[in-house]
Amino acid sequence: MTSGARLTGLVASAGHGWFLALFPLLAAGVAAVFSVQLLRRFAARHRPFEGLWAVALAMFAVASFGMFLGVATGWGPLEFRVYWLLGAVLNVPFLFVGELYLLAHRRAVADWALAALMVGTAFAAWTVMTAPVSTAALEKALPLGKQVFGDQSAAYRIAQVYAFPAYFLLLGGIVWSAWQMRGQPQLRSRTAGTLSIAIGATIVAIGSGIGAGFDIVPLFSVSLAAGVTVMYAGFRAVTRPSAPPREAAASASG
Repeated sequence: MTSGARLTGLVASAGHGWFLALFPLLAAGVAAVFSVQLLRRFAARHRPFEGLWAVALAMFAVASFGMFLGVATGWGPLEFRVYWLLGAVLNVPFLFVGELYLLAHRRAVADWALAALMVGTAFAAWTVMTAPVSTAALEKALPLGKQVFGDQSAAYRIAQVYAFPAYFLLLGGIVWSAWQMRGQPQLRSRTAGTLSIAIGATIVAIGSGIGAGFDIVPLFSVSLAAGVTVMYAGFRAVTRPSAPPREAAASASG
């Protein structure tokens, strides 16, 4: 057996391989297409939630592409830093602030949240991109953040500080939205859309958590593609024009 063949065998046995990389590549492509569509809507209508969700999907696309490179060819420090920063740390906070622009009655609340997010984004980027990494941990097919950065490092802990609260605030926003929109059938699609966004984020969170925790690369890979597809279905529902009250009432009664 040649040295090249031995190397290929070692990479495959470690869980790296092109087949398992196809799903994060698919997720990256889907997210990129959806991001462009939302960006076009934002350019035409200047609605902040569409712009923030376009950024969130662009982050998802880049993070998924970083995972594609890591799974297919082996992880390097740069690929993991980008994957961690854009996927594990910043993605959900951008989704939440976009939701806040959609649902908040006072624009100033969302503006302050966006200002805080910009400061937090700069700090997170500096923290993750300058943190030391363990090259030994990067040899796994699906490295864990606590192994790569260390379980006490700021680069690892920052994901918990940013993403966990933002995720539960995202869910809270959906509950609040459903309560506010009760008895208004014409706004039902908006509530359903925000619910789909949260479900998509949940699919990614659960799939990535179990997949990374138990080193199940297929689960992680498939959850990326499934999650982003469900999220975009939510984006489409939210941006769909609301039915006039009479029409919505007639469809509800029929």
